Amino acid sequence: MSQISLSFPDGNSRDYPAGITAAEVAESIAPSLAKRAISANLDGRHIDLAWPIAESGAITINTMKDEAPALELIRHDFAHVMARAVQEIWPDVKVTIGPVRDHGWFYDFDRKEPFTPEDLGRIEAKMKEIIAARDPVRTEIWDRERAIAHYKGQNEPFKLELIDRIPEGEDVRMYWHGEWQDLCRGPHLQNTGQLPADAFRLTHVAGAYWLGDASRPMLQRIYGVAFRNKADLKAHLTMLEEAAKRDHRKLGREMELFHFQEEAPGMVFWHPNGWTIYRELEAYMRRRLTRAGYKEIKTPQVVDRILWEKSGHWEAYRENMFIVEVDEEGAKEKRTNALKPMNCPCHVQVYNQGLKSYRDLPLRLAEFGSCHRYESSGSMHGLMRVRGFVQDDAHIFCTEDQIEAECASFLDLLGSVYADLGFEKFDIKLSTRPETRVGSDEIWDKAETALEAAILKVRNDFEVDPGEGAFYGPKLDFKLTDAIGREWQCGTFQVDFNLPVRLDAEYIGEDGGKHRPVMLHRAILGSFERFIGILIENYSGKLPLWLAPRQVVVASIVSDADDYVRRVVDALRAAGLRAEADTRNEKINYKVREHSVGKVPAILAIGMKEVEAGTVSLRRLDSQGSRTLSLEEAVAELSAEAAPPDLR
Repeated sequence: MSQISLSFPDGNSRDYPAGITAAEVAESIAPSLAKRAISANLDGRHIDLAWPIAESGAITINTMKDEAPALELIRHDFAHVMARAVQEIWPDVKVTIGPVRDHGWFYDFDRKEPFTPEDLGRIEAKMKEIIAARDPVRTEIWDRERAIAHYKGQNEPFKLELIDRIPEGEDVRMYWHGEWQDLCRGPHLQNTGQLPADAFRLTHVAGAYWLGDASRPMLQRIYGVAFRNKADLKAHLTMLEEAAKRDHRKLGREMELFHFQEEAPGMVFWHPNGWTIYRELEAYMRRRLTRAGYKEIKTPQVVDRILWEKSGHWEAYRENMFIVEVDEEGAKEKRTNALKPMNCPCHVQVYNQGLKSYRDLPLRLAEFGSCHRYESSGSMHGLMRVRGFVQDDAHIFCTEDQIEAECASFLDLLGSVYADLGFEKFDIKLSTRPETRVGSDEIWDKAETALEAAILKVRNDFEVDPGEGAFYGPKLDFKLTDAIGREWQCGTFQVDFNLPVRLDAEYIGEDGGKHRPVMLHRAILGSFERFIGILIENYSGKLPLWLAPRQVVVASIVSDADDYVRRVVDALRAAGLRAEADTRNEKINYKVREHSVGKVPAILAIGMKEVEAGTVSLRRLDSQGSRTLSLEEAVAELSAEAAPPDLR
């Protein structure tokens, strides 16, 4: 029997017969390790303990202490156990797919009757029975014909379609959890009893089209969350409760910021208060970009498909584009245009006007560009995922030698902006070439090397995300952490050697010859709509004074104070504050409660005592008490606080 060599994290290596399993490797190291083992990593690939190992490599044995592989297995096994529980309760239900997702999993079912909250309780109870049974998990590889015959016999049409989608030559792997069987790539735990029965929860049910295709059957998707222990589950559920309180859609209604309606799906109707936030954020970003050397431009929203074909977006992004057909006068056929889903090709057109010299580079072109992308109705979510949005987009045209400096200056700008907006922490991911891409491997090698060198000059605490780059170049993605620990991917920095070639961008080099510039795609907020949603949730609607749409309300306690209320409002407005009067015939406590629900940061209460003394009673949002200040002191304090962070 042939031998293979396996190396371990401590640097040692051992020889084993080819075909040995990771479970047997663990047993050879220590019986105690074998008992604690849940999976292994072989040359970085997560593998099942039961899979035979045919070739030499580097191996690591995982236990429940290894968070990432443990959570992947726990959540994947819970998906299978949930599907088994559903079919044990309702044998006629058809199963489809059940992938792992953030914090948990989902599984799609074909069932005539809708699942109810009571059903979720029944499923949870059945899952706990399955866990308590400690049923073994086993796996086999079947030939395609046997798998097809099996699922025909089981009357599982969705599984038959999944088999058709498995590429020829790829294994058709089967898993059993007890007697219940599923088509799955794995890996999985070794028995159902390894799942933490007190660390999962089924959360909700939603509709989902089969394979995300609106022309296919509508299924029922059950979502669940799972963790390694009860404490982590409790912390997550507490976070979800807090997130529900902070939901920007709920706060948007309470603060009268925006709304959506069926006549314009995925498009925002901004109300005066919401548009005030938008304009303040845009003005702030415009000042920051101007100081950083960007030149603002504006490009068309409707562009002929010819440009999208040249850029490569038509092939790579066509299904997400809104098409506009125009009957041009005298034309034999309609002219096909598209609402722009991104700004990049249009920015190259601006660059291409007039001959550029190396002395003109780097050239930083910025646009608050209005874009449209088709999102399915099921994927849209308030401001967080829309069809119409505005990007704080910019493209830097530079030489290869300037990439590192531009990356460093962008990171400084991005970090400063995030700090101004209340986000001190952000993580970076370096995403490399995807399977579907434009350009040669030589160009991609050059782009990835340049981007990695650029980020290493500034920071080395980044993760690599293989295969997740844009179709035209590798990228850095920036993830913010909000007040309750959630991550949001917002900013991006992308190195593109391909688009300048496809769209014929050039500059005259120091040698007098023509050269291609490098195009750096970058954004900080990502989209104004989504970022405003993130801001609302991060601050729970209690925005900093400079961003708050209604900064100060001056409320009368008695009607005799109304004239003074108006004078106070005039003084605040003269100082640049967004101030309004509330002289309604309502009690002051009612007014305070109402404006607190509207998240007004400062309320000035005015009674006859304040009128006679020329003072105001200042109450801050969520404060139990108030302070008495002279009108001049109140105006000075509030106007200083209301200054945007870049103007202080």
